[in-house]
Order: sequence, then structure tokens, then C-alpha cells
Amino acid sequence: MPAAAESEPAGLRPVAEAMSAAAGDLLAALNVAQRIKTQLRFDDETERTRWYYTPNDRGGLSLGEMDPGQERLTHRLVAMGLSEGGYVTASTIIGLENTLDALEEWRTKWYPGRGRDLGKYFVSVFGDPRKLPWGWRFEGHHVSLHYTLAADGGDGGVTITPTPTFFGADPAHAPFVGASGALCPLAGEEELARALIQSLPRERREAATISDVPPPDIVMANRSRVVDGASPIPAAQLMGRAMTAERREKIDEWHKRLGLADHHFELFRYSRIPKGVAAGAMPEDSRARLRELLHQYVDRMPEAIARVERGKLTGAAFDAIHLAWAGWIEPGRAHYYRLQAPRLLIEYDKVQREANHVHSVWRDPEGDFGYDVLARHYAGAHKAGASPPP
Repeated sequence: MPAAAESEPAGLRPVAEAMSAAAGDLLAALNVAQRIKTQLRFDDETERTRWYYTPNDRGGLSLGEMDPGQERLTHRLVAMGLSEGGYVTASTIIGLENTLDALEEWRTKWYPGRGRDLGKYFVSVFGDPRKLPWGWRFEGHHVSLHYTLAADGGDGGVTITPTPTFFGADPAHAPFVGASGALCPLAGEEELARALIQSLPRERREAATISDVPPPDIVMANRSRVVDGASPIPAAQLMGRAMTAERREKIDEWHKRLGLADHHFELFRYSRIPKGVAAGAMPEDSRARLRELLHQYVDRMPEAIARVERGKLTGAAFDAIHLAWAGWIEPGRAHYYRLQAPRLLIEYDKVQREANHVHSVWRDPEGDFGYDVLARHYAGAHKAGASPPP
């Protein structure tokens, strides 16, 4: 890669080089057939921006198709994209698939031969990791990680876009024996948000509460773009399954148990004009709690990436962040929250499986999959008389 630019965030280039090396080592360890499945065209926007958090097959090479050494190299790449705590969270979520299979009495049949499968996590590399731009993806049930690396400016600067980032957990709370506690990989995302909403003065808390019942899932779902007017997508549709009359009936029954009516979906609907209460209208102790909650999401990344992302959410950008809450505040009850600003969308939903199943996502409405950086990259290449890479 070119020499680092003075304007480049400190420490970002070593992270980019580590990712490049890890991806290169993985590709070198694959046979021809495996590599064809793993290394995809960077300019295939449809595939590169397609993502899932549901238990279904997707593009790329699965862990189940690898030998132990290749699987280890894949996990090494994943660890390069996360902080220590972020990687512990991701590996714990993957391990919970065994627990979930047991909870479902080994009956679920998402995949041939196995209902919940730790081998059904897939890695893809987009482009050539030795050349900018390139990217990579790792995802399976309840983990979806996306990184886009691109040049930013003509002086050798490099950027790393880490969104969308999705973590979920089912079960969200899995007890150990006796007084040993429980495994709760996303406890911080829940507890810090609850402390935030509880810290607000009563009138601010009421303004932040957009509905007395929560949506059935995160509202933006797995859309490739953050779009105005979005509503939750039924699980069958998320997984590409036909919406049969039987599935529709089950959804309607579940919505009835939750207390959901048609008017609630208008309350949940995403709008570019944020709902809820702005950070600028919160007391200082609530603002401090909001910063903690933001760090819970951003600090899943290596420190150099997290530092850049935290820098986008200061000053007026921080004051513009809105908190919207739906559902109950009490622990153990179904709830949802949204943090929204021009360069931020965080959604958290703990509703399914009697409020013991979590979905959480961190997105950048303007920069997911490097949209903003790539636009500048290609604009610079065009001015220099070059064309986007094939």
C-alpha cells in the first residue's frame, strides 16, 4: 500500500495492513474451487451489499467446507476486524447455536441434517486484498460483519468502513449452574440503554417512547440501504421464503399476543426525520449514559477504527442523536430502541422467544459498505483519467 498520509487517523493503516495480510493468507490456503467461492468481484454491488442475520445459506465459503487450518485462518481474519471484546462476543454468539439447538429439542430443520449449524458461517473477500478498494464479509446466524477498505484522497490515505455490523443472541440469557450466573453476550447493549431511558426526566422519557409495544424485529431489517419509510420485514421474507397462508396466520397470531395493531407499524416506521428525544435536549447525566451506549457498539471494533467512528459522533453530531424507545422498560419485558442521526442508525430489539432473543445493528445511513468513501475514490480516479477497477 502507499505511504500513510499525514491526515490519516493514527493507527488505521496497521489495521488495514493486518486485514490485507490475513485475507491474503486465507486465500492462499484455499484450493481452486474454494477460492472461486470465496473471492468475489468488488464491483458486484448486488452481492457485496447483500447481507443476512437469519439462519440461511448465503454467498461465500462456509466454515463447514474448510479444513481446521483454513477455519483458523478465517477466525484470524474475523479477529482482525474486531476488538478483543468484540471477537469474544462474536465467538460466543456462534457457540450459542448449540444451546439454541438444544432449546429447540434438536428439531429445527433450517439446514439439511442439522437445525442449527456452527459450520454455516460464511466468509467472502471482495476484490484483491493487495489493492484498494477491496472488502470482506463474515456472517451467519446472528453475526454479520462487513468491511470496505478504500483510498481516500490522492495522498495515500486509507479508510475502513465497518458497517453494517450486526450481533444477535438466542438465547439472550442462558443460565449456568446454580449461583454461577448466566451467559448474556449482549447484556451491555440492553442494560446501558435501560439506564439511559430511566435517567431521563419524566416528560423527556414520555417523548422518547414512541409506542407502548415494541416492533417484532429491527425496523430496517437487512436492507442494503437505509431507506426512508421502512417497516419491519417478516422473518420468512428475510430468509427468502414464500409467505404462505400458514406463515401469515402464525405471524398474525404472534402479533396479537404482543398486542401489535396496524397503527403501531406507523409508529415504528423509519423516517429521515428522527423520532424520540435528541441528545441536545437531555440532561448531562443522560448524555453521559448515551455516550456509554454508543461506545458499546463502536468499541466492538479495533481501537483505531473505533476512534475514527467516535470522532464522527461529537459536538453537533452528538447533539443530533435521537433516542426512540418502544415497549417496556422493566427487565425481562419485550422492548426496542433506536439511536438515529444523519450518520448513525443503531437498532436493538429484544422481543422474540418471550423477550429472550436479541437483534442489534449499527449502521451509517450515508456510508454503509463504503458508499460515501467509494464515491470520493472513484471521483478522484475519474479526475486523474482512470476508471473504477474491473
